[in-house]
Amino acid sequence: MFRLLVRAVRGFAAAMQLLTRIPVPVRVPFDHETMKASAVSFPLAGAAIGLAAAAAAAALLQLLPALPAAALALAVWTAATGGLHLDGWMDTADGTLSNRPREQMLEIMKDSRVGAMGVTAGVLLLIAKFAALAALLGSAGTACWAAIAAIPVWSRWWMTAAIAAWPYARGEGGMGALFRGVGAIHAACAAAVGLAVTFALLCAGGAAPAAWSGLPVPGAAALTALTFPALAAAFGWPLGRWLNRRLGGQTGDTYGAMNEWTEAGLLLVLTALYA
Repeated sequence: MFRLLVRAVRGFAAAMQLLTRIPVPVRVPFDHETMKASAVSFPLAGAAIGLAAAAAAAALLQLLPALPAAALALAVWTAATGGLHLDGWMDTADGTLSNRPREQMLEIMKDSRVGAMGVTAGVLLLIAKFAALAALLGSAGTACWAAIAAIPVWSRWWMTAAIAAWPYARGEGGMGALFRGVGAIHAACAAAVGLAVTFALLCAGGAAPAAWSGLPVPGAAALTALTFPALAAAFGWPLGRWLNRRLGGQTGDTYGAMNEWTEAGLLLVLTALYA
């Protein structure tokens, strides 16, 4: 039991250090066992990012109109990750949209330079996120802060699910190789963590879509929480399947790309429900 607890704590610290720029002053080994444990804690790292973004949005709305508040909140959201997933999104666009053979696509994705496809994809993604966030803040204000905070929880859960669902495309090289062995049990445990965190956030936030507004807060929170994994999979699975066909598996860049795609999709759905 003590070993499991130590492994879980190390996994959480590794997830925070890998996926966020939020300081966690603990030294952990980035080895195979720690990385497998960290996959279960991806939703917790997402919750930290989501809370930072939601808190920034709520504070900025007290000082600024919705549009500039949304722009600055999105900047905090992106900064909390160090732009890691956005970089993966742009690299994936450069590689997979190049119409080159598989090996060349993988080489393009390793290149630190960003091409025209990557820049275009990055700009369009940020515009979509900004527009959705501005609409949410303009109509619902701070009432939807908990739902906003839950979005990164589920985009990062989908990363764990994608690691479990498809093979790694780069053989033995790259950080992604350390996640070999992550399977359905890790994805299921990460989903349980995500549901618990989302339920707590929504109970604290007290807001639910209008269709469930007549329910007690715990019931509305539970129903809302259960929609998140279904929506995350609905957005993430088609992209993951397409990337798997193009590349013969996934890479660190494609995990980041799926995170960004899923975040944007969930944000747009939230806009339809709350705005």
